Amino acid sequence: MVCGSMSSRKSEKMGDGLASESDLLSMINEYLKFAEFEETVKVFEKEARRKGKPVLRSAGHSRRDSKTIGIHDDFLSSFNDGDYKVFSELWAKTIPPEIRDFDPVAQKLEFYLQIHFTIYPLKSPVGSHDKGEFENRITHFKHYLETRGAALSQTTEFLPFYALPFVPNPTIHPSFQELFHDSWMPELRERLEKFLSVTLKASNTPRLLTLYNEGGKGNKEAIQQMQLHLTEAERKSAICMRRFTKLQADHHNLIGITAELVDSLEATVRGKMISPEYLQGVCMRLFSGHMRQSAAQSVDFTRPGTASSMLRASVAPQRPKDVPLLPSLDYEKLKKDLVNGSDRLKALLLQALRWRLTRSLHGEQRDTVLQAFISNDLLERYSSKQKTVLNLMKSKNDVVRQYMARLINAFASLCDGRMYLSQIPSLLRFLLDSLKTEEKESVTRENVLAAMQKLSLRRAQQSAMIRDGLIGWLVKELHDSDCLSDYTLEYAISLLMNLCLRTQGKKKCAEEAKHVLIVLTELLGHENHEIRYYVNGALYSILSMPEIREEAKQMSMEEILRCYTKEENSELNRQIEFIIKQLNSVDIPELEPESDDEEDDDDDDEEDVMEADLDKEEVLQPQPKELSGESLLTTEYLGIMTNMVMMKRRSYPPSSFRSIDEPLQRPVTPSSHKNTIAGGDGVYAITRQRSDDSPAHSRFSSRPHTRTGSRPSTAESIHQTLATDSEGERSSVESGLMGSPERREPAPGLNNTNGHSHRQPMA
Repeated sequence: MVCGSMSSRKSEKMGDGLASESDLLSMINEYLKFAEFEETVKVFEKEARRKGKPVLRSAGHSRRDSKTIGIHDDFLSSFNDGDYKVFSELWAKTIPPEIRDFDPVAQKLEFYLQIHFTIYPLKSPVGSHDKGEFENRITHFKHYLETRGAALSQTTEFLPFYALPFVPNPTIHPSFQELFHDSWMPELRERLEKFLSVTLKASNTPRLLTLYNEGGKGNKEAIQQMQLHLTEAERKSAICMRRFTKLQADHHNLIGITAELVDSLEATVRGKMISPEYLQGVCMRLFSGHMRQSAAQSVDFTRPGTASSMLRASVAPQRPKDVPLLPSLDYEKLKKDLVNGSDRLKALLLQALRWRLTRSLHGEQRDTVLQAFISNDLLERYSSKQKTVLNLMKSKNDVVRQYMARLINAFASLCDGRMYLSQIPSLLRFLLDSLKTEEKESVTRENVLAAMQKLSLRRAQQSAMIRDGLIGWLVKELHDSDCLSDYTLEYAISLLMNLCLRTQGKKKCAEEAKHVLIVLTELLGHENHEIRYYVNGALYSILSMPEIREEAKQMSMEEILRCYTKEENSELNRQIEFIIKQLNSVDIPELEPESDDEEDDDDDDEEDVMEADLDKEEVLQPQPKELSGESLLTTEYLGIMTNMVMMKRRSYPPSSFRSIDEPLQRPVTPSSHKNTIAGGDGVYAITRQRSDDSPAHSRFSSRPHTRTGSRPSTAESIHQTLATDSEGERSSVESGLMGSPERREPAPGLNNTNGHSHRQPMA
């Protein structure tokens, strides 16, 4: 009996071992098949049989493969049939929540799929449209836009489609014509197939790979995300390639036509006349790629001026696109929660409000957002309460302080925002305290410094900063410039330059002239060459003081400056020549006008520039199902008629321009300075003045273009425009169909066209 029992246990143990070995071999085989090592699989299976190893079990893998294929086919079948109910169930059931809810590629694809199912009834033959079915789907699409689709409401690419439910007949509306092209549905199907092949395959991971990932050595999610983004990149690449091919064909066509026209001109010189038929044929070829054949044939190109007018019209700049305004908010509730809410809610609200400014489109949309903030006194400048929104700058929570500083910096990036901030008496004190107490390279201090630099464009704020000893603090910080980030360095030196342009600022520098000159000359050799413009401007300004010039001569300043003229940047070299002339000037300086220290803020005319750094390194990320950004504002704080439609800002005519050879002589911000030299919108072009006059007599003043034009101020007016726009007058909703207009970012550059009148300095 004992022997029998032992034999039984031994057999059982052996059976378990064989089962485990069979499992392990099956997992290896499964992985090799998954990874498509076809030859290796054959050798592996052959050797396993030869050695008498347990049978490889791959039935589970085969079942999963067949199941995946079935799901894939069901997706495509419901897509082709326009069956949105079946498709929605499959989408919710088989696409993992982490992809469905948080992956941008999946969210964008889902949005376009919703459009496909909504307009599907309209794609049936003319006369057989099921209006009732279409209305049901429009209702479903509206619900989607208000729920899952709300996450994309701030994405320019999708803005036009939020008006789709309000258009009576999308098939004839010019803004939605692309949806009904024969190529739109196949392209969307191809995107869906690629997405499913990646997503379903990723969910069908071999057991061996699953064990590896669960052991912490794999990164399935990262690989999956990269595959999805690769699919999206391939799609965009294909679109760009099609556009390039068309441009190339147009180019070759133009070269051919140009050659023929040159031949024709030569023929006319020899006395051979050009027939009207020949001219008509050339123009037909010229416009054939951009006009319907019937339309081109109906145009009489032989009429003088017709072809040239059409050519000029084809390259004329398009008028600004209309964009919808953002929903109104309940600002009283907002301010109450900003003061009394939890720290996390405060940070989320500050982030969402900042995003409203930074992510809104330049023009009426952003202007209306800012005016709503100001008219509803978001920062409570008139409040007499002990605890106000501004007190968040002293919060014990680091994230709250940082996000409050970011919001103030966003306000300061806009001219009207600076005007609003300048009316808050305690603001500068809050900012100065924060500047001196925050950690040296914290994001909070960077934003506080940038906000103060932008506020230094206003004369009253300049005076207050000078009185509070900010120049001494800046010189001390800049003395150890190697420890500063590029962002901090640029804003610190440009702030110092702005303050040095004032008489009182120069006098402050004169108190420690040697130390200030040492710091500035050391900065001339800094590896960040972009700061040289501000260093040159500060040097040129303070050297107008006789006592500072005398100190500079004792330091052999001219020899130091000559060392920097050996570099290749001719523009900076010419600026240094102006500084040397200033250093060696012996004329008694003219008395500066008394208005130099008047608090006249009418000259804060810097262009509005929202820099990308305002939203960099976001430390606050929403939890799953937690509202944030615009969805938080429009879900919890929706208001009624709190938006203020902004009047067109006054336009300033340009007077004279600064030669780019001269150092800066008026307050600027780094962001607007870079945007100006890059030739961005809203600034006048650089005008070189070749003159031997002293820089003291070469003053300048330039004003950026201001926003012009009026647009509908409510969503209803946009919907009405879309509904009646059947004759082809396009509004901004077209932009999402042909490629969304991107917000222009200031390109890196160095020259500056901003100017200054003879009254120095103006802010």
